[in-house]
Amino acid sequence: MTDAQVNRTGYISLAGEGEARIEVKHSVFIAHASPVKSDEEARGYLQKIKREYSDAKHNCFAYVIKDGNFSRYSDDGEPGGTAGLPIMNVIKGRDVTNALVVVTRYFGGILLGTGGLVRAYTDSASAALEAARPALFSLHDIIFVRASYSDYQKLSYEISRAGALTDDVKFEGDVKLTLAVKKEASAAFSSRISEITAGRAEISLVGERFFHE
Repeated sequence: MTDAQVNRTGYISLAGEGEARIEVKHSVFIAHASPVKSDEEARGYLQKIKREYSDAKHNCFAYVIKDGNFSRYSDDGEPGGTAGLPIMNVIKGRDVTNALVVVTRYFGGILLGTGGLVRAYTDSASAALEAARPALFSLHDIIFVRASYSDYQKLSYEISRAGALTDDVKFEGDVKLTLAVKKEASAAFSSRISEITAGRAEISLVGERFFHE
């Protein structure tokens, strides 16, 4: 995948949060990685980390947001180019988007030099991203299906076979399903549902959304 930030049908982000800790010449680097979907969400997460580690001198970070291809980083008092940019390079080097990495440093009394700082922040960010488990998010069509109870029994196997995700289900006078199906399989899935129910099922496309695999 080239340049995940602008890929139409999929992108790489994080499945969850991750944390890593390394020590270099008595300086402790604590890195946190988190999925974020907006600048506001990223700023909120940063504030949480800064409150948690309020006694640390440096909370350096970088994040990339898919919408608008937006990115931001900060050295937070470290020498220019030794912290925020190395963290950003790790994120972009892995084609990860909708992701934030913040590295908190507790100074150990020994200067690391420019090269040492770059390596420490790079290694910390890499470890945090690994802990957060990068995952592929694929574009899915959101499909609404209304079917009778007898037809629903026939549909259950097809839903499972197609790998469709059940976003919502309501058992009322009939069965109402909201399903997520990978974009490339959506048309064939809808045709198969119509075939299985002999055209009795109501099928409509109601939107699209990204889900991680």
